[in-house]
Formats: sequence, C-alpha cells, structure tokens
Amino acid sequence: MPLLQPPEPVLEIAADLERAGFAAWCVGGAIRDALLGHPDLDWDIATSATPPEVRQLFGHRRTIPVGVEFGTVGVLDRHGTMHEVTTFRRDVRTDGRHAEVEFGVSLEDDLARRDFTINAIAYSPKLDEIRDPFDGRGDLQRRVVRAVGDPEARMREDRLRALRAIRFAARFDFAIEPATRRAIQESAPMLDRLSRERIKQELDKTMEQVRRPSAALATWRSVGAFRTLIPALDALPAASLAVVDCLAMPGLAGRPARRAIRFAGLFASLTPSQATEVLTGLRASRHEIHLVSTLIDRWRTLGSDMAAALETGDAPSDARVRGWVATIGRLQVGPFMRLASGCWSAARAAGTVAPEERTVRSLHRRMLATALRDPIDLGSLAIDGDDLRRAGIPPGPVLGRILQALLAAVIVDPTRNAADWLLHEARRLAAADDHGGALDGPRGRA
Repeated sequence: MPLLQPPEPVLEIAADLERAGFAAWCVGGAIRDALLGHPDLDWDIATSATPPEVRQLFGHRRTIPVGVEFGTVGVLDRHGTMHEVTTFRRDVRTDGRHAEVEFGVSLEDDLARRDFTINAIAYSPKLDEIRDPFDGRGDLQRRVVRAVGDPEARMREDRLRALRAIRFAARFDFAIEPATRRAIQESAPMLDRLSRERIKQELDKTMEQVRRPSAALATWRSVGAFRTLIPALDALPAASLAVVDCLAMPGLAGRPARRAIRFAGLFASLTPSQATEVLTGLRASRHEIHLVSTLIDRWRTLGSDMAAALETGDAPSDARVRGWVATIGRLQVGPFMRLASGCWSAARAAGTVAPEERTVRSLHRRMLATALRDPIDLGSLAIDGDDLRRAGIPPGPVLGRILQALLAAVIVDPTRNAADWLLHEARRLAAADDHGGALDGPRGRA
C-alpha cells in the first residue's frame, strides 16, 4: 500500500502503543490526502488507550495535555515534533458547538462520530490494513463530500461541519452530496452559534488551502452562510469573489501576508471602514485588520487613476510613479500591486477593460525600484523640522504644511532634495504664508 506511508516517528509512537497492549490506528486528514496523492499533513493516531494511559506510557516530559477532556494528548517524537494521539470516543451529547464524549468504545464507534466519509478512514501500520466502514474511498473516487450517516444529525452535532464541507469540496474540486448539501443549507441559520474565532479560522483555512476560493465563497452565499455570518458579503457579485482566485495561495506552510492580501481582494468592493468592521467582528489580529484596510484604502484612492494611466498605452512618467509610491508607502508597494494585479486580472476575465498583465508587471518593477531608491517620504528629505526651526520657521501647522510642500516638490524632481534648495524654498513658502499667500509650487532652484 505505497500511498499510505506514515512518517517514521508516527510509526514509532504507534508501535509503542501496540507493544503496551493498545490498539493504534492512523486516522484523519493525512489518510484522506495520502489516498488522493496529496502532500501529507499531520498524521494523527487513534488508540484504545485513555489519556492517562498515554501520558503514563510516554511520560509527562513527552506529552502535552492539548485536549484531554476530549481524549487528545500531544506526544513528542524524538525530534520534538508533536503528534496528536486521541482515545477512541463517541459523542454523548452536544449543543452544536461543544461535545461531551465517552471513552472505551471501538474504532468503528470512533469513525462513526466523524464528519464526512472521506475523513472516516483508518489505517493500521502494523496490520497494513484499512478500515473504511462508510466507503470513504469510494467517495474519494466519486469526488464527493458526503456526511457520515444522517447528514442533519452530523450538522446538529457541530455546526462548523457545514463550513468544513464547503472547504473540502472547494479544495479537492469535489461535489457535495445532495442530502449533505440540504443539511448544510438547513443548518445555515444556526451558524451564528459558532464563535467568531472558529468562523475566522475556517475562512483562514479556505484562503490558505483552496486554490480558487471563489467556489467555496459562492457556496457560502448560496446556502445562506454569508447572510447569517457576514451580511456585508452576502450581496457581493461573482466578479468580486473571483478576485481572490487571482491572488497567490498562501499554502499549507502559511504566509500571513498572502492570506491578508486575499482578504483584501475579497473585501475590495467594501469601504475600509466596512472591511475593518467585518474583520474586527471575526476577531482578526490588529496587524491583519490594519494591512487589509490600508490596502483597500490605497486601492480605492489610486486604482482607477492607475488603470486609466496604464490603458493609454504610454508609460506613466517617473514623477507620477513616485507619487503613487508615496501614497502607497514603501513597504506596501508589493502587497498593493499584488492586490491591483488580482483585481485587474479578475476584471479582464469578466470581460471588462483593465490593464494587461505585462504592463502591470512592468509598472510593479518600476514602483519597487522607486521605493528602494527615491525620496518619497518626509524621512527621506535632506532636511527636517529641526532644520526649519533653526531657519526661523516656528513650530506649528505652517511648518507641517511647508514640509509636505517640500516633499511634493522633491517627488516631482528628486534632484531638489538638497539642503540648500529645500531651505531656500522653505523660507519662500514661509514668507508667502506670512503675507496671506498660498503655499504654491516651487520656483526654480537656488
């Protein structure tokens, strides 16, 4: 059975359990993914040993009580990597969010409590045997997500299963079995019983694991999940959902910035304040909220102007590019241009006129070079506020406006970024302000 080759440390943990007289079976997503020929995830072990017995066998230094009330103990292998070992169990009662479990049951009972047939497959390395009481392998071949047993009962036991089914179907390009889909749709009004953290985690996994998330997001909308959980996204058109497909997948290793850019693509048609409200409600991190809202703000400020400039066929001037980079910020040029490229790619796919990919790549290179080289922020000016105060310009709003005017002049012509010219221009602007004049543009070089 060449596809099912658990890592050596997992085999050692299973062998230790079996030598102590306990059953040990590899279960979960690693079995499913291995049968599909996908890269292995974490290999979990189900055992007849209770949590205290697992801790006694491997010792307290090698075990972590990650969820002993649910039967799960983390066991460290010789490399210090943790593997979850969970006692055979069945649900006694559940409120749709939390389950009370009973130990001392069989492997078959344990598999019967799982969510979908493709996740209810077990493999014994010792026996080289597969246990598949619900024909999960058949469903893998048929490319279908089907609930174990009664779909309505499975959704009542844990409302998160509705969202997991959607993610699995999108990730593997499977269909959702009709009765299971009906149970998901009927479960949608009760999804608000889930914690905000669990909902965000499911969206995170969708962004990280699914190459084309629009399929999952469209299903969220069609079954009523958005209406219950994130009303602001319920009315988004298909073109808005498709933007996420055009942005790089973070992958299983996890790249938080890429995931945030995908969220920015999903929320690109919202205002920054709306996106902030949604992400705050989902308990997103402050860093992610700030990055997403900033990208959306810059996109709404510059997107149309940049597209119009690129569609003329003429390369935008260096000064114009510097102005865009100054508005975006040096450190955000890469994320912003990935978002812009995704939005424009989705627009082209929908038949809307948008800048061509080759032109966008060329602009991206120019903007990165500008961000690395040119003076485009106050910190890169050859003088600062202290220099202006020493030149006789008093602190206050006027000094701030003069600095901004000097920066604007330097963005237009970086050769002006010399202390002599800047001080001369600052004095001229201060004098104009004293006489009630506007802080107009520069007048030549000193």
